[in-house]
Amino acid sequence: MKHLLLVAFFLSSLLIRPALIAAETARVLIVVGPSKHPPGSHEVAAGGRLMKQCLETMTNVPGVTAEVVEGWPDQTQRNAASTVVFIGDTFPAGRLPNPSQNLADLDAMMRRGCGIVCVHYATGLLGEDVAPDGDHPLLRWMGGYFAHQSCPQHKSIAKIYPAATITPAAPQHPIARGWREFTLHDEPYINNYFGKDGNRFAPNVTALATSLLPPESPKTETVAWCVERADGGRGFGIVMPHFYKNWTQPDLRRFILNGIVWTARLEVPAEGVKTATPELADFKPVAVEFVPPPPKQKKAAGK
Repeated sequence: MKHLLLVAFFLSSLLIRPALIAAETARVLIVVGPSKHPPGSHEVAAGGRLMKQCLETMTNVPGVTAEVVEGWPDQTQRNAASTVVFIGDTFPAGRLPNPSQNLADLDAMMRRGCGIVCVHYATGLLGEDVAPDGDHPLLRWMGGYFAHQSCPQHKSIAKIYPAATITPAAPQHPIARGWREFTLHDEPYINNYFGKDGNRFAPNVTALATSLLPPESPKTETVAWCVERADGGRGFGIVMPHFYKNWTQPDLRRFILNGIVWTARLEVPAEGVKTATPELADFKPVAVEFVPPPPKQKKAAGK
């Protein structure tokens, strides 16, 4: 009997161990790119630090570690990553030094099944980044992108709305767990780009959230999406938050953290990721609240 119990314990440990290893070794690499936005908006460095703390203190997804890098990560950091999260003014791989090498580094990460996440303006590509037909690796790695006005094939729209309502579009998807429709003052990009085939999603891309925008002529716009790639990796794009203070919005924060956890190939809890509300000032933003800059004074004639 004792022998049978030992065998049973050994077999059960084999079944449990892979899940434990996955949790213990899940590592999130957060890459902070350049930003020139006014204080209280974007706040990309503070946003990176905030995500790190939230990921490492999740009460129902233990064992995740995160690292914030301001600049391009080295090979050791890239090799260790289960998923890479970008935050910055447009896709940081193109704004940091050596963009061609950066894309090659990312390609190696994606080929081994690493996840990728882009937050707000980090979903964005400039005209100089893309091919004339709009092609870019990010289209396949993440499933879509925000097309800057300089892009030759498509023009996405960036506008701040006093009250944009964000609605779940795929309630059964793991990233949708635990958050409900919410409304916030923010800049959710619309008319995002998903491919040259009539701007339709590829078969492996899922719309996760939509919003009826713009208010004066509303239509259903996709503001978050994900992809399951043939290489086994996963991608997630979300075009919020613009204002740093919106990180305290519980549904938005859970939405983003769910997406990061999912791209790291961890199980998203049925109730979604649970974290404490962050104290925004703790992450050393330039400003917590956005204060609009004063209007520029017009020069008097003859001066």
